[in-house]
Amino acid sequence: MGITKVAIIGAGTMGAGIAQVCAQAGWKTNLYDAFPDGLDKGMKAIDAFWEKGIARGKTTLEQKKKWATNLHAYQDLPAAVKDVDLVIEAVPENLQIKARIFHVLGIETKEECILGTNTSSLSIADIAAASGRPEKVIGMHFFNPVPIMKLLELVKHDQCSKETIEVAKEFGDAINKTTILVNDVPGFATSRLGVVLGNEAIKMLADGVASAKDIDTAMVLGYKHPMGPLELTDLVGLDVRRDILKNLQESFDDDSYAPHPLLEKLVSENRLGKKTGMGIYDWSNGTAEETEMPEF
Repeated sequence: MGITKVAIIGAGTMGAGIAQVCAQAGWKTNLYDAFPDGLDKGMKAIDAFWEKGIARGKTTLEQKKKWATNLHAYQDLPAAVKDVDLVIEAVPENLQIKARIFHVLGIETKEECILGTNTSSLSIADIAAASGRPEKVIGMHFFNPVPIMKLLELVKHDQCSKETIEVAKEFGDAINKTTILVNDVPGFATSRLGVVLGNEAIKMLADGVASAKDIDTAMVLGYKHPMGPLELTDLVGLDVRRDILKNLQESFDDDSYAPHPLLEKLVSENRLGKKTGMGIYDWSNGTAEETEMPEF
């Protein structure tokens, strides 16, 4: 199955990034969001990324113009997914919301359309069941920022067809990602390891083992991580990581996955990381600056 037309559901940070790389791959790319402000913000984020690339001499104005002709904004879901070859959903980590969307996708997309979900922790089988054609559904877990991060984690459930897996791998190759294939278990491979490391780093910060910067520097220089676990938590979103931990805690019935109280406190204060300007670090000036932690 050749891909010529794709639709991305959700114009947030992840959805916009996925739409960007699809447009750059040469496909007609429909970006849908139910909220006009969110759709506008997503389109502007893509344009700003392209402009930054031009300013840095990494891309050209001609490339941007070509990519932009592939990108189309939609507020009507059935219209956005009509006759597309691939849909990738990238809405918030809420099973009920995702299930409602996949129910609509099962009705409104053509029968051979592949349906991907960018969930980082939810059951692919549960999401797939809502579509009415689970064999066409696969997990496609991207990483932030999508245009830069090279990994695409593909997640197969028991009813996922071999053809769907092969198309997903071909899609990953076409957008210059390295794909890994994992089974549909809570947290998959990446989220499960990532949130455990991040939660332990928050515990170390709360216990006064070292400063946030020093904990992060230890992992960057000592273990060759591209960034430390605390800065990465801020980049991903503290609320996202908290929700993944809770899902793991419930799925495995294991309190070792329980979010640390400091993480819960930061989320309750809307200190969600870079997206709100404040998290474990202060991002108000665009870079990670150390700041005081609240009492918990």
